[in-house]
Amino acid sequence: MTVRVRIAPSPTGNLHIGTARTAVFNWLFARHHGGQFILRIEDTDLERSRPEYTENIFQGLRWLGLNWDEGPFFQTQRLELYKEAVQTLFDKGLAYRCYTTSEELEALREAQKARNEAPRYDNRHRNLTPEQEAAYKAEGRSFVIRFKIEDEREIVWNDLVRGKMVWRGSDLGGDMVIARAAADGIGLPLYNFAVVVDDMDMQITHVIRGEDHIANTAKQILLYEAFGAKVPEFAHTPLILNQEGRKLSKRDGVTSIFDFKQMGFTAEGLANYMTLLGWSAPDSTQEIFTLEEAAKQFSFERVNKAGAKFDWAKLDWINSQYIHNMPVDKLTDLLIPVWEEAGYQFTGGRGDRPWLEQLVTLIGPSLTRLVHAVAISKLFFTETVEFSDEATAQLKQEGSSATLQGVIAALENHQLTEASAQEIIKQVVKEQNVKKGLVMKALRAGLTGDLHGPDLIQSWLLLNQIGLDKPRLLQAVELAS
Repeated sequence: MTVRVRIAPSPTGNLHIGTARTAVFNWLFARHHGGQFILRIEDTDLERSRPEYTENIFQGLRWLGLNWDEGPFFQTQRLELYKEAVQTLFDKGLAYRCYTTSEELEALREAQKARNEAPRYDNRHRNLTPEQEAAYKAEGRSFVIRFKIEDEREIVWNDLVRGKMVWRGSDLGGDMVIARAAADGIGLPLYNFAVVVDDMDMQITHVIRGEDHIANTAKQILLYEAFGAKVPEFAHTPLILNQEGRKLSKRDGVTSIFDFKQMGFTAEGLANYMTLLGWSAPDSTQEIFTLEEAAKQFSFERVNKAGAKFDWAKLDWINSQYIHNMPVDKLTDLLIPVWEEAGYQFTGGRGDRPWLEQLVTLIGPSLTRLVHAVAISKLFFTETVEFSDEATAQLKQEGSSATLQGVIAALENHQLTEASAQEIIKQVVKEQNVKKGLVMKALRAGLTGDLHGPDLIQSWLLLNQIGLDKPRLLQAVELAS
């Protein structure tokens, strides 16, 4: 058997972290078994579906490295298939037209609520006579198409994550709506029906999705059986929870995949983290791996039943590992658009690739997220700097101004290199009979406007290459006067 799995998002919003994690698990399972990963767009919600959301889904999956083998397939292009499937159920006597109005359904729900009963349809139109149907049509009533569910029926399946699952037909809310009406009699299908028809047609062998679909699974198994089709295996993965233990939602702030991208997370880091949201490698100490490496080890035996809490600190740590181990040229490629978004100008030598790669080499080990490069590298993209209170105090200390003037004078006789920079510092220390620490602190304050930051000598070399070290030092001397 060839494993065939699918991810089937609705284009009613941007690609969500929960949907993306489900896609990751499907992709890992398919790759582990040498199977196919299929992309299907469930776009029958015509009012809320948008082409820009569809494109966002495509871009998000590609960005994460979740390449699909077949598709994308669109449900709105498969309506004839659904109509034929509905007709099959009509022919088998397993579906019927229900003319119950929304007012009648609301009255039914209110009566059940008053009796402390769970809401359910009472199947009142299951056995209408032709005369009764004709009377409803004459009233101008619209209808939906319902699938018959027997209350006494027991639905059992072995979930790959949760083990044996047992549901009763009486738990499923009465006969299920599977399609709306249309001018020709059969209109748009509803989720539980369309997904079964699609999965049968695409020969899906394993349905991997969040645990919030468990009740749907019971209904869908009944539909598979009604069509005489092979029932796929099911795996219901844990939900992603916030720190309070509730399902992660828009109220928690960031949920869209591209929100994470905007926050400076790398595709590799985020994908790695999502593999750990509910799954752990056989070597539980291993937490850094590519999708390909995770796929070799992936199995549902190591997927948790309990919800997976989203941990920002862990995501930051994983992301930092990818940044710190990334080749300089690749990290440079990622940081250039980040700097451009911040409005930094690549002028005066800053657009030279060797200079940029030197800058990336300098700041890379300090980055947790890509966007942190904006603040840490600001001093290299501005002509002047603002001096912090700490730096100002340092520059006004006795001897600071003189040491900086000594550095400026020495620069006239030196081609700045790492070695000559150290020589200049030694020369100033000796000539002015001051401690090296004073020279280093004054130099850092003058060049960067702060007493903290990346390596001083490397920063000095970078500023020198774009002609900013001497003007900065002169500015600092003026401040110190």
